[in-house]
Amino acid sequence: MKKYSEAFVGFDTAKKKHAVAIADAGRDGEVRYFGEIGSSAETVARVIAKLAERYETLHVCYEAGPTGYGLFRDIRALGHDCVVVAPSLIPKKPGERVKTNRRDAVTLARLLRAGELTSVWVPDAVHEAVRDLVRAREAAAEDFRKKRQQLLSFLLRHGRIFMGHEHWTQAHRRWLAGQKFELPAQQIVFQDAIDAIEDGATRLQRLEEQIAVIVPSWSMAPWLPPIRRCAASPSWLR
Repeated sequence: MKKYSEAFVGFDTAKKKHAVAIADAGRDGEVRYFGEIGSSAETVARVIAKLAERYETLHVCYEAGPTGYGLFRDIRALGHDCVVVAPSLIPKKPGERVKTNRRDAVTLARLLRAGELTSVWVPDAVHEAVRDLVRAREAAAEDFRKKRQQLLSFLLRHGRIFMGHEHWTQAHRRWLAGQKFELPAQQIVFQDAIDAIEDGATRLQRLEEQIAVIVPSWSMAPWLPPIRRCAASPSWLR
């Protein structure tokens, strides 16, 4: 089989299927829709191998999005060039509003060939793992904050107002520990809110301890902004 010099491959990615298009080299090279393929690494590898039989060099691209960087790493591991594209910087024609998987894949292949796409920085697996851990801590901190606010809102609805200077101080915690409700249903809601805060504090403390262990040995640690630890402890109400 005759081998052509190079091809530019656009992937419009999705959870279960990817739309694939190919642009042959040269300004007048054919741009065509290859079809939809399964999103598994095995299927992608078979398709890339098939294209590699026809072309000496493959350049692959796809938009940054919820599918992450697995496809990038898979294609690079197969020995081919791949870039992840910034969606907001993709050139668009005036009035072009209708988006389909097929059209997007064809557009990506054509623009990749023309050199009109802007790539984003792709973190390595270690960097992405640490970033996931930091995001998990941020989500836990936000969840902890919401749980405390829910308790304060419940108490306010029932006229239980702390007259001290600041919430979540030792004085406020002692005040909370002394709150009792006459109706069983309200006592259940109050205790459930207290238990949810206890669980949230435990979760947050656990993640912060893991970050304290893992991050200092990470190559990007010197550039990571300091994480302000929440005043949370599993025994915060004792």
